[in-house]
Amino acid sequence: MARIAGIARHDRPRGPIETIDTVEVTIEGGLAGDFRGAVRPGKKAKRQVSLIEAKDWDAAMAETGHSLPWWHRRANLLVEDFDLPQTPGARLRIGADVVLEITMECDPCSRMDELVDGLRLALIPDWRGGALARVISGGTISMGDAIVIEQV
Repeated sequence: MARIAGIARHDRPRGPIETIDTVEVTIEGGLAGDFRGAVRPGKKAKRQVSLIEAKDWDAAMAETGHSLPWWHRRANLLVEDFDLPQTPGARLRIGADVVLEITMECDPCSRMDELVDGLRLALIPDWRGGALARVISGGTISMGDAIVIEQV
């Protein structure tokens, strides 16, 4: 079953990552406590939530010969047994209420190479670095929640 296998947030750029079991999600603020989720006046919400596939992180770790925990990617949600759609506009339902819309690929930055030499390149193929999304419908996300593609 496709599910949420991890939830993480950070309250400022380069700030420490906090892993949590449950989080509130809103259209105005993304994941509660995560600095990326707030919609700024006059801006479009393209980066409210970041998602990464567990198998993609594992593949990048294997390729670089390391085994860092997934949250070092600084993504908000780790999905397991699920292929993230690589189509902007695709919608995902998490649990009963939360709906996210994919906006773009989450391109890995040079910061990944600060963690592990070659990690940025290992995350580039086939959207391995994950996807970015905006919140369409808010609610609560918890570890183990089902995730399904609602619309492509």
